Amino acid sequence: MSLGSCCVQGFIHDGTPTGEIKEVGGVRTYVSLPKGDYDKTKALLFFTDIFGVDTMPNGLLLADSFAANGFATYVVDYLKGDPASMEGYQNGTFDLGKWIQSHSPQEVALPLVDKVQDALKADGVKRFGCVSFCYGGRVAVDKVLNGSLDVAVTAHPSLLEVPKDIEALNGKSVPFLFNNASEDVMFNKEQQEKSAEILKDNKAYTFIEYDGGHGFAIRGDPSDPKQRKSADDCFENSVNHLKKHL
Repeated sequence: MSLGSCCVQGFIHDGTPTGEIKEVGGVRTYVSLPKGDYDKTKALLFFTDIFGVDTMPNGLLLADSFAANGFATYVVDYLKGDPASMEGYQNGTFDLGKWIQSHSPQEVALPLVDKVQDALKADGVKRFGCVSFCYGGRVAVDKVLNGSLDVAVTAHPSLLEVPKDIEALNGKSVPFLFNNASEDVMFNKEQQEKSAEILKDNKAYTFIEYDGGHGFAIRGDPSDPKQRKSADDCFENSVNHLKKHL
């Protein structure tokens, strides 16, 4: 498993996040809640790309959009305040390979997500969904495999092992939406097709393809009509999936 240069490319989106950074289970977490009344027994965990909650506002703005659709949304800072640096990549000073060695999804991210989830359970949350992007797709798959999610969404996931991970997922019945990019080196066309073939008889899994490359759902260019449509469609399909199953 590895990350590529496409993981540290993209557009910074305009806007001011409206949620708050809080400590949830002792873990730094961006919390965005729906306005007015909402179902407090449900929570949406947001698994970021390698830019986390600090490098760019894109993920936080998306979290606010999910909250606006009725989901109490929690963006776990599982990168511990040390996200990837787009500027460092662009000027040649950021070592992605070295960075990922100290940001293992299984060894670093998952335990922090579990702490947040345990704290939310203690507060009365009964059902958990997730949305995930790039690096976060690895976290989403692991959470589905360990049985701690009720519904999952991923967009252009990274760090998956195909067919191993997909064969393991075939033993699970958690409703799982894969939002795939038509041009993605991290979860490429061959891997997408292989995954769909493995899971074709498991009705819990849905695959949707969008025009665009890796990162389209969270780091696309909003001024480009084609890229904007892919991102908007992805968001709408994700919301519909969550509303149906969470």
